[in-house]
Amino acid sequence: MELLFVTVIGAGIGLIARYVFPKRGSYGILLVPAIAAAVTAVVWVVLLWAGLTFDGGWIWTISIAAAVIASIVTVLVLPCRRAEADARTLSELSAAR
Repeated sequence: MELLFVTVIGAGIGLIARYVFPKRGSYGILLVPAIAAAVTAVVWVVLLWAGLTFDGGWIWTISIAAAVIASIVTVLVLPCRRAEADARTLSELSAAR
């Protein structure tokens, strides 16, 4: 049950990060929350396998910090990569004529 809670918290962090940072028009509404939720869930399960307990504070702290880091990296890197890919595709398509 805690996995569900931490995944929802991670998705919420991703949703907040989507609206805090600029250039949010270059990717979908649910992309950042989905990435943050997935990273949070994976980190949670890895930490459980590593021996941390679900009622400890460190597993929550590390999992939520991973969601914050993944959200920030996604919203900062993705628009730049998208703009580069769009420019490259445009130059390829216009050079073909």
